[in-house]
Amino acid sequence: MHRPRQYSNIPTEIVRTVVAIAETGSLSKAGERLGLSQPAISSQVKRLQSLVGGALFVRTANGTTTTELGKVAVQQARRILEANDQLLRLGGNNEGPQPLRIGVSTLLADEFMKAQAAEDLADTFVHADLSPTIVRGLIDGYIDLAYVYSFPLIDAGDEVTIAQEIEEHSVWVRSRDFVLRPGAPIPILAWPGDDWMIRTLTKHNISYKIVFRSPNHQLRLDAARAGYGLTAIPERMVPPSLLPAKDYYLPDLPGHKRLLCVRPGLEGSRATALVQRLSTLFFKGTKPMRQVSGL
Repeated sequence: MHRPRQYSNIPTEIVRTVVAIAETGSLSKAGERLGLSQPAISSQVKRLQSLVGGALFVRTANGTTTTELGKVAVQQARRILEANDQLLRLGGNNEGPQPLRIGVSTLLADEFMKAQAAEDLADTFVHADLSPTIVRGLIDGYIDLAYVYSFPLIDAGDEVTIAQEIEEHSVWVRSRDFVLRPGAPIPILAWPGDDWMIRTLTKHNISYKIVFRSPNHQLRLDAARAGYGLTAIPERMVPPSLLPAKDYYLPDLPGHKRLLCVRPGLEGSRATALVQRLSTLFFKGTKPMRQVSGL
């Protein structure tokens, strides 16, 4: 007698857990987001690892990061969740339209929120993170629009449509009473990942040490105000409490682009209106780089 094939199914809640861990970099933070205890989170991770046959996460000094297998698993998990959400929309079970998902660079988050009225964001979900993470979300389909910087922009090829683009210049900043001892390495307030400050100093063979690291832009500014070290921000965004550092030993920082990007296949009047509104708010006087596909 022929026996029916046995299939292994992965519960959606486990898939959401894996994505939450990848996005927060922490089992405990993922638990807070999902309303689960850390033992429950750990149990779900172990169950999925047994199903896929390998470790998905590894603990480091900076938190929990994905393994190479984990990166693939998270990418597939996001696709599963997107398919799940699209399937739920078919029957109209959810009240009202699905929110548009906006990704914003942490460097731009404060500017972005201050420029919006509460009613402007009524039908949106805002996710603030480092630019590469936002762009990856755009490519993977869980971000609809992205307001980001191009350093370092993931090589997205034709997978991302650039609706607006403008050149900007960054400068080193410091507190008014910051003093660097002669011959000492430059103390840097950095962010995780590929940091254009570090790349610039390395290129010029300048000695430095990272004394503070955070993905939170406001925390880096606070550390600069406290005199811990130097950081870099777009020239137009230097606050009155900090000074542009023009010391002879500091090399010029590279230029970069501020971008408004749209995920492939995004359609609808709400999306069109949002792109137009964000263009007016943040790209006054510039022309669209290219026609936004599907809008």
